[in-house]
Amino acid sequence: MTDRIVGARLHYEDSQTLERFLATGGDQGLRKALLELTPQEVADQVTTANLLGRGGAGFEAGRKWSMLRKAPRRYLVINGDESEPATFKDHLLVENDPHQLVEGATIAAYAIGASFVVIYLRGEFALGLERVQQAINEAYARNALGRSIFGSSFSVDIVLQPGAGAYICGEETSLIESLEGKRGFPRIKPPYFPAVIGLYGEPTIVNNVETVSNLPWIVQHGGEAFKALGQGRSTGTRLFALSGQVRRPGPYEVEMTKITFRDLIFGQEYGQGLEPGRELLAFIPGGVSAPWFFPEHLDIPLGQDEVAKAGSMLGSGSVIVMDDSSCPVRSAWRIARFFARESCGQCTPCREGGAWIDKILRRIEEGEGREADLDLLLDLCDNISPGIKWPPAQTTICVLGPSIPPSVNAAIQHFRDDFLIHIKEGRCPHA
Repeated sequence: MTDRIVGARLHYEDSQTLERFLATGGDQGLRKALLELTPQEVADQVTTANLLGRGGAGFEAGRKWSMLRKAPRRYLVINGDESEPATFKDHLLVENDPHQLVEGATIAAYAIGASFVVIYLRGEFALGLERVQQAINEAYARNALGRSIFGSSFSVDIVLQPGAGAYICGEETSLIESLEGKRGFPRIKPPYFPAVIGLYGEPTIVNNVETVSNLPWIVQHGGEAFKALGQGRSTGTRLFALSGQVRRPGPYEVEMTKITFRDLIFGQEYGQGLEPGRELLAFIPGGVSAPWFFPEHLDIPLGQDEVAKAGSMLGSGSVIVMDDSSCPVRSAWRIARFFARESCGQCTPCREGGAWIDKILRRIEEGEGREADLDLLLDLCDNISPGIKWPPAQTTICVLGPSIPPSVNAAIQHFRDDFLIHIKEGRCPHA
C-alpha cells in the first residue's frame, strides 16, 4: 500500500489534536509556501501535480485557479457539504484531521490571492464542526491565520459556516447562493461560473475538503512527487469510501490507477470480499449518481479516465457493493427517491420527472406495478437526460436531475426479470 497523504495521521487516536498535528509535520507546508515561495510558484506546483478535484467532477485544481477573473477581492470556499449517500471520506477528514484542512485552505488562499475563506460544512457534522472551529481558533492563536501569518506579508481570515442539510448545496453555485442567505438554487453557467462571478459577485474558487487537504503535502514534496504517484491524469492518492455488502467496509486511501475494483472489494487489506456463499450482483463506482458497474467491470483500475471510458465516473469516491441478496428494484427506487426528495424544484424535468419515477418505482416495489411501467420509466429518464447516456445530456441547470436516470436505467436493462417478478407475481425474488 502506498504511503498515505491526506490520511497520514488517521491511525493516531489523537489525530485531531494540535499536538499530534505539529508533531507530524503540521504547518511545514504553510511555512514553506509563505516564506519560500510566491503565490504563483505554489499554483505552479499544484498545476504540475495535476491534482484533480476530489468532490465529483474531477476538474484540475490548478487549471480551475488559473481561470480566476482579476479583481481586487477574491474569495475561497471549501465545500464540505458531503451529502451523497454512502459517501463519508470528507466527513472522516473533517473530524479526524481538521488542522490539515485549515492548513490546506490557507495555502490555497495564498496561491489564488484570496482575502477571505469560508469552510462550508454539512450541518449534521456536529463533531466535525466543533473540531474545525477549534482548529481555526488554534490557528489564529499561533499566527497560522489572521494578520501577517508567520511573519509573512500574507493575511487571511477563515470563517466556518454550517449548512442546513440540503444535498443541492453540494453543487458549487447552490452553495454560494446559500452563503448569500438565499435558497440553494443552482445558478445558470454561463455567466455564473464562480471563478468569474461567485460569492457576492466576486471571483470565487470552490474546492472540496479532500482536494485542499492534499496541498500541504504537495507544497512540501513538490508537484512532481505527487504526479509520480498514479498514472496519466489520475495522479496522487485518493480516499475511497467502500460500503455495502462487503466484509470490511470503510475508507481506504489508495494510489490512483494502481489497484482495481476487484482489489478494493476483495483484497485482504481492503474490503475482504463478500459474505460466504454470496456473489457480486453490481457495484456503484462513484456515488449513487454514477452509472452502475457489474462483475465484468471488476478489473478496471481506479482511475478517472479508465472509469469514464467504461461509462461511469469516480465521482464522490464512494464505492457501493451489492451482492446477490440485494434487490435491484429496491436499490434503484431508494436512489431515485433520494434525488426526488432532494431536488430544489427549480427545473421542471428534475422536479416532476424525479417525483414520477419515485412513485412508479415504489408502485413496482410494492407489487402493484404494470409491465408498461418499465417503458414509462425509461421514457421519463430520457426526458430528464436525453439518450440516458454518460456523461449526461442535460435538460436542467445542474446535474441533480441527470443523476436520477443512471440507476433506473441500469436496473431495468440488467435486471428486467426482477422487475417482471415484482409486477407479475407481486413479490421480490430476493426477499
